[in-house]
Amino acid sequence: MGSHSDDAELLAAVAADEVEALKLLHHRHAPWLRARLARRSANPDLVDEAVQDTFVAIWRDARRFDAASGEAAAWIWTIAIRRLISALRRSRSAQQTILLARMTPEPLIMQSAEDTVLVGVEHGDLSSALACLSPDLRAAIEATVLDGLTHREAADLLGVPLGTVKTRVMRAKVQLRRYLA
Repeated sequence: MGSHSDDAELLAAVAADEVEALKLLHHRHAPWLRARLARRSANPDLVDEAVQDTFVAIWRDARRFDAASGEAAAWIWTIAIRRLISALRRSRSAQQTILLARMTPEPLIMQSAEDTVLVGVEHGDLSSALACLSPDLRAAIEATVLDGLTHREAADLLGVPLGTVKTRVMRAKVQLRRYLA
């Protein structure tokens, strides 16, 4: 594989079990994936786990990529954000179990870089409210409000139907209103 190969060609090579193609995809995409995922979770271990799981999934499922349906980078991002959401769910579940075992009254809050920035802005408790949302609701609201994507773009990014994104955004707004009231 030449370094000039495009991502679709590399994914086709990965589907044919070419390890060098996977290495090149990793070299190209892991840095920006890590940076974007780090905006969603302040836990570097979860981000690293999501990046690693993303490339394992690419190795396993590269044959499923359809160049006619979109860009390879968008397909890779969709896998990465799903892996992060799964890691956040597992982490939250494990941490909640530990918290319950200790009977600690403090809530489990995973703060992202956006949350940290928002604390400094005069928006009351918006940061804490965002942190209290479930990973699915938070991903939808971050994609549409913080990242400025349309509902359709967010649906493509998150790999869920358009109606699901609309419902999640609506539910997130309701919960945010309740948290901020």
